[in-house]
Amino acid sequence: MSIEKKVEQDPRGNPIGVVQLKKIGNSTGVILPKELMTRLNTSVGDTFYVTLTPEGGLRFTPHDPKFEKAMDAARRGMKIYRNALAELAK
Repeated sequence: MSIEKKVEQDPRGNPIGVVQLKKIGNSTGVILPKELMTRLNTSVGDTFYVTLTPEGGLRFTPHDPKFEKAMDAARRGMKIYRNALAELAK
């Protein structure tokens, strides 16, 4: 497999790059090109969360889906109890 050097815009879900899987000890690592890491604003050692898409693909994101779900619940609660929270903040 080769790495595509040019990173294109992704207006409608088009591929933005090509990655490789490499054997690293007893594990397998994903090799990301520098341009893709720059676009994703990531660096070596960052943590990604992987989720399955409805189409059967993989979605890599630096945001924890469980945390996002918890924050949505917290936002709903803050909206419902806005007045009570404002009184408690005084």
